[in-house]
Amino acid sequence: MSMISRRRFLQLSAMTSGSLAFGNLADYVPGLTGGTNRVYAAEPIKVGIIDPLSSPYKTSSIHDVHGATVALEMYNKRGGVLGRPVSIIEADDASNVQTAIKVAEKLIKEDRVDFLMGTFNGDVALAVADVAKQQNKLFMATCPHIMDLTGARCNSHTFVFMPNARMMAQAVAPYIVKAYGNRCHMITADTVDGKAALQAMMDALKALNGEVVGAAVTPFGSTDFVAVFTEAKNAKPGVIILNLYGWDLVNALKAYAKLELAKEKIGVGGMIGGEQIGRPLGYANNAGIWGLIWDPKINTESSKRFIQGVIDKYNHTPTSRCYLGYAAMTQILQCAAPARPRPER
Repeated sequence: MSMISRRRFLQLSAMTSGSLAFGNLADYVPGLTGGTNRVYAAEPIKVGIIDPLSSPYKTSSIHDVHGATVALEMYNKRGGVLGRPVSIIEADDASNVQTAIKVAEKLIKEDRVDFLMGTFNGDVALAVADVAKQQNKLFMATCPHIMDLTGARCNSHTFVFMPNARMMAQAVAPYIVKAYGNRCHMITADTVDGKAALQAMMDALKALNGEVVGAAVTPFGSTDFVAVFTEAKNAKPGVIILNLYGWDLVNALKAYAKLELAKEKIGVGGMIGGEQIGRPLGYANNAGIWGLIWDPKINTESSKRFIQGVIDKYNHTPTSRCYLGYAAMTQILQCAAPARPRPER
């Protein structure tokens, strides 16, 4: 693959964002033209997608892969990128830093991928970002929200599609306070992600005169939250804020429903939820106020194409995590298409 500068990538990805929201993708993307199946002579462009497919984030991770695959197939049906097909290679990081480093190095050195994308856990994303820079590969982090990726640990090879924790917390906190009042109890996963969400929510609530009346930290992968919710109830909050995600969040909301805390006038909410939580939880138990990355009610032609693409491929309607994978893959391939070799110095 030819080289592309960080500035050029950002310029092109901004163009892609507009086309995803408002227009026909084929009209905007160089190398993506009309037509159906093509015959390819060149080697494929390979994208390695790293996600925790066997961790408490596994359901959302699968949706990240689904969205990315739908975007990739849309490109291939129209001739690929620069006449080359695009392929995806999946790897499971199991929400473990050392595993992530190993699979990232394998994807680069053995599978010879051109790009990396994916990850959920913040510490995993930071580790993959370091590998990508060392190996001179672009890494599109689709799902982590920790601030360090675009702050203290930002590097020239890593791009982040997911809104960060501060953005999400500032968006959702006013609605939580308006609905439930300013007395809050925090339940936080003992992870880099949980701590980032906690700090962001604390900062957002402070600006709204929020009062934290209690807090608990839970191990990543917890399945029983009854005891921590009982403790939270005794603190008499107006709302319990869950700095959790994946199956931790599903299991926590099951405990909230089991204890019937809504009848006690105790609300629930947090930085991020979505369809990927509501489905395994059961919609009757999907209570609270949550941030949402993508709304399926956005009624544009490109949104309709994305939704139908996921339905046709996987027989389910897309979640916001599908959207993240889809949009991130689209931006990678958009920017691969017009890249040209840099002159030697």
